[in-house]
Amino acid sequence: MKYMAVDIKRKKGESFEAMLRRFTQRVQSSGTILEVKKRKHHTKKPTKIKLKTSALARLAAKEKRDYLEKAGLLVEDKKKKFGRR
Repeated sequence: MKYMAVDIKRKKGESFEAMLRRFTQRVQSSGTILEVKKRKHHTKKPTKIKLKTSALARLAAKEKRDYLEKAGLLVEDKKKKFGRR
């Protein structure tokens, strides 16, 4: 992650508000805020082991569900029927 450093020094007779306005303009023009927002929710890719274990868990759950459905023991929740939470 490369962020551009924004250095602002207060000019003679400059008010704090004017300096702050100049600082925010420099930060926006440098693109730092956009870069941070892009990377905010970034997650690492799962490892091969994690992918395999999750795939095996899904298969096991599917097999169990199929077995319970064939045996007539499956009770469906109407609340959870359509997608995720």
